[in-house]
Amino acid sequence: MTKTYRTQQGDTWDLISFKTLGDEHYVSQIMELNFQYRDQVIFSEGVNLQIPEIDTSSEQEMDLPPWKR
Repeated sequence: MTKTYRTQQGDTWDLISFKTLGDEHYVSQIMELNFQYRDQVIFSEGVNLQIPEIDTSSEQEMDLPPWKR
């Protein structure tokens, strides 16, 4: 399942990943869903991109030390 993100002027792949999923490490997953824009570096306003549904809560929890989990 995916959701949609409408770009703002100046958005980049890593910024979109951070805005939508809270981490820039999901760029490759977003690019896979939006292969037609793979050569785009800086987006103009109004491009609709598909964003994957990723459960980031368990990954964020693993970044915590054991006594904070």
